[in-house]
Amino acid sequence: MSSLGEAAGPGLTVTRFLAMISEPDLRRLLNPDVLRILDALFGGQIGGDDLRRAAKVVVDFRTMLSDPAGREEVLSLLQEPKRTELYSRVGAGHSTDPESAVMWSTSNVQELLDFFGLVDEPLVASAAPPMDSVSPAYGLFDHQRTAVRDLLPLLAEDDRRAVLHLPTGVGKTRTAMHVVAHWLRSNDPSVVVWLASGRELLDQAYEAFQEAWEHLGTRPVQIGAMWGNQTPDLDRFSDGFLVAGLAKGWALMSGRDPGWAARLSPRVRLVVFDEAHQSIASTYRQITDELTLDYRCALLGLTATPGRTWADIDKDGELADYFSRSKVMLSVEGDNPVEYLIEHGYLARPKFLTLLAEPGFHLDDFDPSRTADALDIPPRIVAALSMSEQYVAAVVAAIKTQLAKGHLNILVFAATVDHAQLLAAILVAQDLWAEVVTASTPIRTRHRIIRSFGAADRTVPMILLNFGVLTTGFDAPMIDSVVIARPTQSLVLYSQMVGRALRGPRAGGTETCEVVTVIDLNLPGFGNVADAFLNWEDVWTTN
Repeated sequence: MSSLGEAAGPGLTVTRFLAMISEPDLRRLLNPDVLRILDALFGGQIGGDDLRRAAKVVVDFRTMLSDPAGREEVLSLLQEPKRTELYSRVGAGHSTDPESAVMWSTSNVQELLDFFGLVDEPLVASAAPPMDSVSPAYGLFDHQRTAVRDLLPLLAEDDRRAVLHLPTGVGKTRTAMHVVAHWLRSNDPSVVVWLASGRELLDQAYEAFQEAWEHLGTRPVQIGAMWGNQTPDLDRFSDGFLVAGLAKGWALMSGRDPGWAARLSPRVRLVVFDEAHQSIASTYRQITDELTLDYRCALLGLTATPGRTWADIDKDGELADYFSRSKVMLSVEGDNPVEYLIEHGYLARPKFLTLLAEPGFHLDDFDPSRTADALDIPPRIVAALSMSEQYVAAVVAAIKTQLAKGHLNILVFAATVDHAQLLAAILVAQDLWAEVVTASTPIRTRHRIIRSFGAADRTVPMILLNFGVLTTGFDAPMIDSVVIARPTQSLVLYSQMVGRALRGPRAGGTETCEVVTVIDLNLPGFGNVADAFLNWEDVWTTN
């Protein structure tokens, strides 16, 4: 069999073939019904170039040449020398009888099609398989999607208030950002205000929205930072996401701009209060109330611990009432969502250890019931404890034990700034890598330390000591050990400290973690994180 590149000839295009045959022969190639309609539309009989152009469109030469009868019809019209050229191609030799001269095998039919320029281009395999999956760039786990689904109607109807109750480490910020994006998409234009305390939480919200809106947004929007020395032009803030520090908001409200929240409120359609247990403090409540003056504005509270105190159930009831006793929890199997999340790898399984320090001072004038509304034990008591030799020795011993177990990322909650610095000095003097972060740590230094602490490829153990800045909004998922050396009677604060080590493997964290609480027997202690998470369920239950 010869190939197209041999001297047998260049073949014949369909257009040239149609130009070479007579009009009566050309008409025989057309379907009679098609020819009848063409004749009628062209004034009785189509002919000339009109007929040849129409034939090129309506005659399926590929099908005709593949069918014996059609092939015979076409080949009978083939003139010399093209007939000889074709037979040379298929290796059959010259003959005036195409059907007897050529055995039209499949390969020869393909040669015939090639001769008429009807080359089959090889099919390019589709880039899309029959079935595949696509992962979203800002997706949610099943339980988070369920939480969003349950929240949306609560925020859109009646009182428009609800709390999203997720354990620390489960992604309440990411989940809430889907609600924020939904609200901005549904209310064009509008403003969403995110209220929070502390630089870490504010930075986290700002950065999380940027990432979320890049994937979930539908239009360019404004993003504003209102904390520290930053204050956006609120009169020009008309469509977007405003991250507002509670301290900054109250400073403006009680100082040079008392009406900022009320002035912004006509444009606000959603207020998100991070760490919602703070929302009923009188100053913060005033900010929230003025931002939500418009009846169309919804209020979403976020918390891992939906109660304000441990000892005063009336305050917890006040918090529940403020959010219309409307709360969305994780909808998962079993009675305890924390246990479910641990079993399925969303949270690390914590191991709780208690290290008792020998009493170094007396608490004769300390009455826990008098501090039910406070997050901390009185500072003078904490300071006295933290600087006692017995307590410092106990904390250092706890850290050393964690190092001996092979932990690489040990986060220590110190009792005071002085306590954190003293512990770090002791550890560094023993040739250990220890760093301190407090509220006075410069931002660049803080970021450098936290980046080093969160590095996944580090093989040298690092101890990060902090006071007052890393209980919330701190993302270092590979923490495998937490040492709590900060006495507290607040279940909220204790749960936040424990939660720093709870990121599970499905969320980029560890399978297990150890939580060591160094206590003095004169001070109250707490149980495990599951008990902490469920502590306020009776308050939120309605009849």
